[in-house]
Amino acid sequence: MNTLKQGDVVPNFTAKDDQGNIISLSDYKGKKLIVFFYPKASTPGCTVEACNLRDNYKELQAQGYELLGVSADSEKRQTNFKNKYEFPFPLLADEDKSVINTFGVWGPKKFMGREYDGIHRMTFLINEKGVIDRVIEKVKTKDHANQILA
Repeated sequence: MNTLKQGDVVPNFTAKDDQGNIISLSDYKGKKLIVFFYPKASTPGCTVEACNLRDNYKELQAQGYELLGVSADSEKRQTNFKNKYEFPFPLLADEDKSVINTFGVWGPKKFMGREYDGIHRMTFLINEKGVIDRVIEKVKTKDHANQILA
């Protein structure tokens, strides 16, 4: 896994969001951006994490942040996830894993003794110049907004 690190410039990326809109990193030029990667929409940990960010969205915005959630789920699955939990931020349907690979969050994982390749739950805080200020590798799903704001 060749994961982007603090100080790296994020290469431009483009993907469809839950509404079918084309979203690019360049859309956020001059803004602070949080890009959070999660394994699968509507699963327990991912739901807790995204709901925590939703519940603290106003505070994150007050700190100048925009948010983008990313998983390899289909547009339809992302739409259902967003609508069910009323997320105020876009969810990218990165089915071809182009954004996931840009950030380097796809790789070997272990779960219940099984090894497989998948998305690592990680969050990247990107500054107004498109440079990574911070990477959160050990995401606390129930307290993620506080990790970001700390």
